This record gives sequence, C-alpha cells and structure tokens, in this order.
Amino acid sequence: MGSQSPPFPPLADTELFTPLPLGAITLSHRIVQSPCTRMRGVLESPGVWKCGDIAVEYYSQRSTKGGFQITEATNISRLCGGYPGIPGVFTPGQLEGWKKVTDAVHAKGGYIFCQIWHVGRGTVPALIEGHQTLSSSDIPIKGKAVNGDEYADFPPRPMTVEEIADVVKQFADAAKACMEQAGFDGVEIHGANGYLLEQFLHDNVNKRTDAYGGSIENRCRFPLEVIRAVTSAIGPERVGIRLSPYNYYQDTRDSNPNKHWAYLCTQIAELPRENRVSYVHMIEPRFDEELDEAGKMAALAAYSKMPVEGFEFDPKMVNSLVPFRNILKKGGVKFLAAGGFGRENSEEKVRTKDADAVVMGRWFIANPDLVKRLREGLPLNAYDRSTFYGADPKTKGYTDYPFFEEGKGA
Repeated sequence: MGSQSPPFPPLADTELFTPLPLGAITLSHRIVQSPCTRMRGVLESPGVWKCGDIAVEYYSQRSTKGGFQITEATNISRLCGGYPGIPGVFTPGQLEGWKKVTDAVHAKGGYIFCQIWHVGRGTVPALIEGHQTLSSSDIPIKGKAVNGDEYADFPPRPMTVEEIADVVKQFADAAKACMEQAGFDGVEIHGANGYLLEQFLHDNVNKRTDAYGGSIENRCRFPLEVIRAVTSAIGPERVGIRLSPYNYYQDTRDSNPNKHWAYLCTQIAELPRENRVSYVHMIEPRFDEELDEAGKMAALAAYSKMPVEGFEFDPKMVNSLVPFRNILKKGGVKFLAAGGFGRENSEEKVRTKDADAVVMGRWFIANPDLVKRLREGLPLNAYDRSTFYGADPKTKGYTDYPFFEEGKGA
C-alpha cells in the first residue's frame, strides 16, 4: 500500500517555509505566533500577576526551531493595566517567571519577543489602586470594564507632558528588563488596538492642543518618542511595533487612516538607523472585534476613500496595508501582517511580497503544533472562543489542545 496523501495541500515547499532575517534573529519559517491576551497569570500580590508553570508549557508547546513567538501584552507598570491575570514585567518575580518561559522556548531553538503595553483609558480606578486613568484627552470608552464598572463613570485625565516623559521611560526600562533579566530576544511595542499609544494617534480620541495633539505630526510624537527610547535602550534590531490604522476597538476611528498612518510609517522608515525598528506588525483592515469582514470594509469605505499620497489610485490600494508595507520597505523595515490569516490565504500574502511574514492568533491557540500541521497539510483543531480570556481550570483551552499525534486528527 502506498502512503496516504495528506488531507490538505502541504505548505512545506512554499515561501512560508523560507528563512527570514528579522533584525538580530533569522527565522526558519514565516508563521508567527500572535500576541494574544489569555489572562492565565498567577497572583503575586494584589493587582500583580506573573507567569506560572502553565505559561511555560503553553509557550513551549508552540515553539519551533527558528520560529518566532510574540507574547501576550505585558504591563510595564502597576498602574498601566486593565485586566486581571496579565503577567507584567515590572517586578523581580514577574521577570523570573518570564525567564522560565524564554528558557523553554530557547531550549527548542525558538525566538520570543515580549509585547509591552500601557492600556491608557482602557481601565478603571478600581484596577489601578484607585488612581485616575490617563489618556491623550478626557474622552472615556463606551461600555464596561472587566470588573463591571462603566468607563464613562471614570473618564480619563489628559496626560501632562511630564507624565508622557515618565511613560516613555517606563517603556524603555521595561524593554531593558525584558532583555537583561527575562532573557527575551527583543520586545514589541504595543501601538495598536485602542491602547495608550493609539489613543494619541487617532484623531477622534486625541483632542489635545499642545505639542502632542492636533496635527498628525504632533499625534505621532509620543509613539515616536517611545520608539526612540526603546531602540536606544536595547538596540533597533531587537525592537518591533504593532500598529492598527483601521482599528475600531475601544472606540478609535481615525478620520483618514490611509494618510495618517502613511505619515507615521514614513517617519519610522526615515528614523536614524540606530532608532529604526526591525519590523512593523500591522493588523489587516478587515479584522474587527465586532463587525464581520464585509461590515468592516463597508464601514471604512463610507469615509476612508483616498489612497495613500504617492500611490496611484487603485481600489485595492485604498484601505489596504500594502502602501504602508511599501513605505516601510524603503527603510529596510520588515513587515508582519495579522488579522484573519489561516491555511488558505497565508502563502499568497508572503509570495506576493505584501508581507514578509504572517501572524496567526486563534489557530496557534488551538493548535500547539500549528507549524507542523501547515507544513504537512494536516487538519487543524477548532478553537473554543469561550476559553480565550480565562477559563476554569486555567489549563482549559490553554495547554490541553491536542497535538496531531495525540489527537489522531482534528
């Protein structure tokens, strides 16, 4: 009897499985594990969580030789978080916990960056020791925080210039701690999904009239200061940043994302070499927390109509990541694309040079051996959304998804 054909086309001979130099590291394949909030931390002290043994197992399960993983977003200080169960990087115990994770990933020949964030207005005083939340302006998010408090009952306070400088330093200090104490290969700055840095970028949120508001040049000032500080602290080859120009999550909706993020990408590409990040990780416009793909693209088309300046009008280039990718490419900045990627559409994204790598979240959650399954054309486990953000027990939907051999198929 001959060997049975795999149930799906193997991707082993596609560009997904070619090497990719990425700053200080070289990947053996281009399937990247996305930063996904999982809320499985172990309580270290009130409001402070660290990685437990199951986090070590979770990241180790998904690591591969020459593979690239980006951690869940991590708090850079006690007062920057908005969710329980998030392991931070600001106490010795937290850094020791992450060191066990990085050791496990490195033992399998993988690479791992730590995503560092500040949630800004995406929290309430009860979660940050009674302090008022901070943002670019005083506009609260609609809806409720995870503890049930209405965001509108606790509107944020616009940050002072001194507070902005302090948070810039917190990002840089966190990056150094990630490298020197936790053993990470680098960090990814979280500048997306409606969190603090993006609260300065989107013009429907940032209503400041000082040097950090008004024009797009001013609205980009804070994120660019963070980039300069972090790259100066640990080297540009160890730094990436996540951006989401078309984000609606947490009530961000910029009036002209094509023009405004083209400006930001141009600034990143033209930074001095010692401050130019190794990659930008960007979220596809189709991806949305609430709208389906058709609904999201229709919503964007209603007001975001113009292509990026310098690009010939082409409907495919309006509300597309491709112009941003091309701007960054001029500065030698690699481009990672996320948002709705899977077996069917990942290979084309890389083959057409529209991205250097694709970033997957949900499929990595459900398939600890995702890279093997895609390489060999094996079926995938389905994911369980109800366990994405915590479960009881914590291992449920976290470390208990079967490997192909264990599950004998999906």
